[in-house]
Amino acid sequence: MSKVTSKLQVTIPKAVADAHGIRPGTHLEFEPAGEWIRVRIAGGSDQPKSREGDEWRLARFDLATARQAERELRRGDILDAADRGWKREDLYNRGLPG
Repeated sequence: MSKVTSKLQVTIPKAVADAHGIRPGTHLEFEPAGEWIRVRIAGGSDQPKSREGDEWRLARFDLATARQAERELRRGDILDAADRGWKREDLYNRGLPG
């Protein structure tokens, strides 16, 4: 079940979206059908083109991860916890009295 937001937006349940190939950018048409509203995927050339599936997305993710790791190494962003001068526990006590 979905709830309409104050901006009249509706969230499509993930199971329904996956079953029907609905992705971000997919155009949907809302048609009155008596007491019901029929939602259908709009046809046309403006639909996002599907790539080769999960393998393609995973390969792109791996490439992006490798590029990010190279950038971090070049900039020296990777620091050991002992090198940064603070501990995670310090964040929890920050701003508290005493």
